[in-house]
Amino acid sequence: MIRRLVVALALCLPLPALAADPASAQSGLDALLKQVQDAAGQNARLNAEREQRFLRDKNQQAALVQKAEADLAAAKARADAVRARFAANQKEIAELKAQLQARAGDYVQVQGAVKEAAGAFRAIASESLISAQLPERAATLDALADRDGYAPVADLERFWYDLQFELTESGRIARFKAPVIDAGGARAEREVLRIGSFSAFSDGRYLVFDPQAGALAELTRQPARHWRSLAADYVEAKDGVQPMMIDPSHGSLLAQEALRPSLRERIDQGGVIAYVIIVIGFAGAVLALWQLVYLLRVGARVRGQLADIGHPRADNPLGRVLAAFKGDPAQGIGNAEVLELRLSEAILREIPALERFQPLLRLIIAAGPLLGLVGTVTGMIITFQVIQEQGAGDPRLMAGGISQAMITTVLGLGVAVPMLFVNAILSARSRVLVQILDEQSAGLLARHIETGEGGDASA
Repeated sequence: MIRRLVVALALCLPLPALAADPASAQSGLDALLKQVQDAAGQNARLNAEREQRFLRDKNQQAALVQKAEADLAAAKARADAVRARFAANQKEIAELKAQLQARAGDYVQVQGAVKEAAGAFRAIASESLISAQLPERAATLDALADRDGYAPVADLERFWYDLQFELTESGRIARFKAPVIDAGGARAEREVLRIGSFSAFSDGRYLVFDPQAGALAELTRQPARHWRSLAADYVEAKDGVQPMMIDPSHGSLLAQEALRPSLRERIDQGGVIAYVIIVIGFAGAVLALWQLVYLLRVGARVRGQLADIGHPRADNPLGRVLAAFKGDPAQGIGNAEVLELRLSEAILREIPALERFQPLLRLIIAAGPLLGLVGTVTGMIITFQVIQEQGAGDPRLMAGGISQAMITTVLGLGVAVPMLFVNAILSARSRVLVQILDEQSAGLLARHIETGEGGDASA
């Protein structure tokens, strides 16, 4: 290697200088040789240092490798020990679980029964009116129904108390203060009267339990007025037995009852034709009642006149008929014929007042069902139009036309049938009075013919 360096340096020197001054060239070579020797010595020292440093690093690496192998062996030993301990613990846990199940016996079935009972009672309590008095029991029931492990004894005792409270309060009438949500959504503290778990009301309005709000709420649509009056009377009553509407379905039946339309709403469903039928029926009822009162009053006066036939009075038809020929000087057969004509004329004058309004009532009787039929046809037209536009998938869309058809039919028959009976009564009463007039006039005429004399026919 040194030889190569010398040759390289020699080649690097300028050739003219060597040729011109051999002495200088020799000294330069010596200097160069010396430099080469110094560089070689320095390189040798560097190489020696590098070798020593490499040997040191090699020894350190070997020591580190040995240490790492020792640490790995120790870690493997610890891991094996941990695995062995873990396996032993798992085995011990399995043995303990087996011992626990063996010792628990029926406790597992008891826990399943508790969860099932708590879930079933939670569904009942979520709709029960009694929950308004115990709003905190929902958390206890949720914990029991959703718990995976064994329930604490305190929770089981609380669950038993809730069951007993529900059973006891179901047969008790209670008054208490509770938050109530009105129909507008406002919440206020009010006095509530609860009848078992069936009905609750405040201020004469029926309440149901809202599980989402956790409070009592008024029915958005209250039942009919007579049901609300029962609630008001029950609140005011202090003792004794009072009728009351109860709902075993926790509000479902009350809601269905509240959805029933009132009389005014049913009439509105019938439309204009329904109001026309009602107006006609009301007018017929007023006229029929007026005529019935008139006939009853006239009948009483006629019976009074029959008791005193010799003194005719002008306040009744019979008295006016008898007075038609009083003091008549007629004699003989011809005069009897004149008397008969006068009696017939007097009776004919009385008949219109006795049979008043009967033709109009017969017209109303005939027109009521016909108007109802018109409403029926109109309602069916509306129903078919809805079916054509919306289809027959939702029956509620057709309810309007069907309601109009049925309501008008019912109203038409409801007007015609009572009017038919009333008109029959009026006809019967008027026929009885006309028959009395005919009988008395015929008897009067017969007596006049038998006597064959003029003068006072009533003598």
